[in-house]
Amino acid sequence: MSTHSSRGGAAVGRLSDLSPIEAGAVMYLRLWSESPEARANAASDFEIALGLDQGRAAMMTLDRLCGLCAHHGRRPLVRHGLSCSCLGADENCFAQMIGAASEGAREDAMMMATLIVRPDFAPALASLSEELGMALRRMTASVPLPTTGHHTPSAVLH
Repeated sequence: MSTHSSRGGAAVGRLSDLSPIEAGAVMYLRLWSESPEARANAASDFEIALGLDQGRAAMMTLDRLCGLCAHHGRRPLVRHGLSCSCLGADENCFAQMIGAASEGAREDAMMMATLIVRPDFAPALASLSEELGMALRRMTASVPLPTTGHHTPSAVLH
């Protein structure tokens, strides 16, 4: 294994350490990279969660974003397997970029993008990160929060 591969693949944490948006970014990066069938599963997830039009747009964004990383990356992004609970260094950088972009922290997303792709492609990667981050934010927001089943009585004015 080369030094670059081992450095990018070194476990730096666990997927469970990430926010839902960041963990989603890693899982969709893994799915996109795995196989055409896995990409179809990602597309299905987006369509189920976001509806047909927004789901297709989100998948197109994932395609463009991952394609940019693959074709203009400083080096290949090292990924862990689909079922691996570890978080690799490259995956963490990717997750942090998407997470920052989803929160509107464009400068931080741009800084992470320059670590992944050549500097001339970093603005495009940061922009796509914001699009994907917002789609993941909509997906995670649509999941209902668990409730305790208790209802708080509303205040009564006398």
